[in-house]
Amino acid sequence: MQRPLTARLLTAIALAALPSCSAGPPPDTTPPAPPTGLTATSGSATTVHVMWEAATDDRAVTAYQVLQDGRQVRELPATTLMTDVTGLAPGTRHTFAVRARDAAGNTSPATPAVAATTLRAAAEDRRPPTVPGTLRATPAGPDAAVLTWTPARDDTRVTAYDVHQAGVRIHTAPGTATTARVTGLRPGTAYSFTLRARDAAENSSPDTAPADLTATSARGEITLTWTPPETGGPVTHHELHIDGRFATTVVWGTTPPAGRATYTFPAQAAPGTTLTLTLRARLPDGTWGDFSAPRTVVVR
Repeated sequence: MQRPLTARLLTAIALAALPSCSAGPPPDTTPPAPPTGLTATSGSATTVHVMWEAATDDRAVTAYQVLQDGRQVRELPATTLMTDVTGLAPGTRHTFAVRARDAAGNTSPATPAVAATTLRAAAEDRRPPTVPGTLRATPAGPDAAVLTWTPARDDTRVTAYDVHQAGVRIHTAPGTATTARVTGLRPGTAYSFTLRARDAAENSSPDTAPADLTATSARGEITLTWTPPETGGPVTHHELHIDGRFATTVVWGTTPPAGRATYTFPAQAAPGTTLTLTLRARLPDGTWGDFSAPRTVVVR
């Protein structure tokens, strides 16, 4: 009567000796490739702006580590491809490199180091540069755009140009540049860019795009409100574009209103139609500034 019990015990021991069928994936020991396209630009006496192109990994890059003079000074999420290294001494030379890290903690080799020298300290400067002129954006493939502009002026000198998109700085170009390539864009998506010139004292030029644009619709009319840009002079003309095409020019025959501006116009589209609206201001030098961030409205 004991033999069945013995058989069950032996079976249990044999099953326990079998390897598990639920083992997870093998550990990740492959490091990411190093980032590419590293640049370091001094924009002031105490700051260097560092940018790079995304690295690749067999699974996913999760972070970037920024090295200054061989020592890690920043760790940033994988979605961030630039940073400012601050708190540097005026007129000093530093080298910068970047390496990628994945979720398993594997790190890539560091990029070849690039050097940048902070600007020398200057007398107190509170005057910002002028607004850069004639900003244009041209598609460059499915996920990039090339921006071009005419130089800004400054009482000392322009040290950097900052590109902003949706209120966030996404790129910085040297003060001698008049073009920049912006990458990481989504195919088939409309973008609006703003450019600001900056000097060694960190003064930035005024924005050239109308800000805080809102659009509402009621009884077949659309009402826009916005804040005109600060240009150093009155802004008497604004150009309205609907769905990417010129629609009309809003002109004040007298002194423009202080604070926020308002404009109401007939929708001229069937109820339920969705329209995308942008504005740009005519600057005191006669050129047109940047487009505002686009706003959508449904005709009521």
